[in-house]
Amino acid sequence: MDENIPAQAGNVVAGIDVGGTFTDLLLIDGANGGAVRIAKTPTTVENQAHGVIAALAATGFPIPAIDLIVHGTTTTTNAVLERRLAKTGMITTLGFRDVIELGRRTRPQPYGMTGVFVPVIPRNLRLEVSERVEASGRVREPLDEDGMRSAVAELVAAGCEALVIHFLHSYANPSHEKRAAEIAAEIWPNSHITTGHSLLSEAREFERGVTASVNAAVQPILERYVARLRDELSQRGYRSDFLIMNGNGGMISARFVTREAAKTVMSGPASGVIAAAYTGRRAGFDNLVTYDMGGTSTDVALILNAEPAVSNEIEIEYAMPIHVPMVAVHTVGAGGGSIARVDASGLIQVGPESAGANPGPICYGRGGTEPTITDANLVLGRLDPRKLLAVDNPVTVEAVRKIFADRIGKATGLDGVAAAGAVLRLGNIRMAGAIRMVSVSRGHDPRDFTLFAFGGAGPLHASALARELGLPRVLVPARPGITNALGCVVADLRHDFVNTLNQPVAMLDEKRVHEVLARHRAEGEALIAKEAVRPQSIRVSHSADMQFVGQTHLINVPLPSAHVDRETLQGLFETAYFARFKVELPEIRANLVNLNTSVTGVRPDIDLGSLIDPAGRVATLEGALREVRPVWFDSGWRDTPVYLREKLPLDAAIEGPAILEQMDATTVLEPGDRARSDRDGNIIVEVGAP
Repeated sequence: MDENIPAQAGNVVAGIDVGGTFTDLLLIDGANGGAVRIAKTPTTVENQAHGVIAALAATGFPIPAIDLIVHGTTTTTNAVLERRLAKTGMITTLGFRDVIELGRRTRPQPYGMTGVFVPVIPRNLRLEVSERVEASGRVREPLDEDGMRSAVAELVAAGCEALVIHFLHSYANPSHEKRAAEIAAEIWPNSHITTGHSLLSEAREFERGVTASVNAAVQPILERYVARLRDELSQRGYRSDFLIMNGNGGMISARFVTREAAKTVMSGPASGVIAAAYTGRRAGFDNLVTYDMGGTSTDVALILNAEPAVSNEIEIEYAMPIHVPMVAVHTVGAGGGSIARVDASGLIQVGPESAGANPGPICYGRGGTEPTITDANLVLGRLDPRKLLAVDNPVTVEAVRKIFADRIGKATGLDGVAAAGAVLRLGNIRMAGAIRMVSVSRGHDPRDFTLFAFGGAGPLHASALARELGLPRVLVPARPGITNALGCVVADLRHDFVNTLNQPVAMLDEKRVHEVLARHRAEGEALIAKEAVRPQSIRVSHSADMQFVGQTHLINVPLPSAHVDRETLQGLFETAYFARFKVELPEIRANLVNLNTSVTGVRPDIDLGSLIDPAGRVATLEGALREVRPVWFDSGWRDTPVYLREKLPLDAAIEGPAILEQMDATTVLEPGDRARSDRDGNIIVEVGAP
């Protein structure tokens, strides 16, 4: 592909999300009235590019006619979680090479002295040079340039593929890191050189060092993947640039993405949250709790005033902080494949162990023998065995019910159906806990939010969860199973910036605050100007990470503009602190730690009304009825109507209990629920009383 040929915002846009089991694609043909094509193909773990090409081929749409491809990838996420990282070396300030291993004096397990921790870069590849910059930015000891050259040569000889330059207090004065990078570039065999300050210009050397180390360690992996995908697309006639989703919910050209590769970690979960915010805003619901239930885990996030919560303090696993802005997603090990068992004390446990994609739940017929949440839904009539995707050797409901009776029921005195019901209830309790973590624990009342349910299994459980938590309604999008792919289609361009000031507000240099925020804005607008896709408008937002003087933890405080004074900052922080903790401490002064800016290139709106083909809808609710079958609810078995969702009229009003089936998901309406459709084909469920 010729990188000088820009991508066009054009009429035909394809969003592609690579998940652990399936690669999902949503193509919107704006030149043909917004016609939609979707595809769901198996993910090719050994080379995700093959799965992407297979998904494009499955749509039947000619690849050369696609104007823009936006891609969410798990390449860097999987590399970090599975520790399949490029061999990376670090050069740091004399005496500080163990910072990324010492961490914050925490433990892998809260109780006892168990657990292990392996740093991103091993100790023998962490070298030191003489240099020292004080926290004020004053140079105490100059950089030993000869020592720097020697250290670089040693890491090259050791076979390192990527390099991290991480000096103490480089956020205050990056001159040493910049000069060290110039020296390294003379010797290093490629461009994979990461300086800590350029990725994260904030204090806390442990977090900055780990973030830089992760970035360097995944750079070569992401670059190889992008090159493979570029070649595959080029061979099939695609001549434009393509974009990659970042973990902050924005996207960036594939030409630039490897420079800050760490920002693509959590790309997949972020795209789903972005789609939820976009869909909810169009539907008139700005406050959402997103609930994405897949095969192995459940991801939940908070959207307030149509803006996803973004955090600079994501820890992807123990002692693995990645301090670049990412959509704040909380994950629990409870998915459709979560295994149910009885522990030594006779209690039923669900997850976090998962049957995964292979062998998967029992009902997929791939050799699975352990009962899972998906199997429980099958036994209880919520899933139709004839509608399951990717089943190799069909297994009867009776056989699955017997396994529940044997594995769960014998030890607990339950029959197969009651055992499946107990597993379903316990799974819901675990997922409800995750929703409380992003709402109640952050000072929000769940009753003020709508539950946005997506993923292959989310709509199966959403109504029961909303009832458990007191959420008044559930919004199920038109295509729950490919919502992450929709997020790729509707995402904006976005660049985030952070700088540490770490000064008490009462002593703050207001002019410096204004200068930093103005510089952020200028840099963001310059980066967006380089992108191949031209946004419709530019949106800039500022915030500050603040704390009371003497505290450790930070609170992010949105700023109304770049021109704020000390009194305004103190007042904004006290308001934010009270909203979070319901405590007023007016006698303690505030401290401003970091200044943050997000510069967003807003893309044109996309009509979601064609996600379900309007031509397939029927005139009456009865015309969409497929069957009536027994379904188990807390009150027992109920004869329940099953509707084909793609056929539902837009003015449909449905009373629970009911089942809505479609290609990519199944929605369960509990008894007492009332559901209606809107103009975009979303299902709005008003949750009934218990």
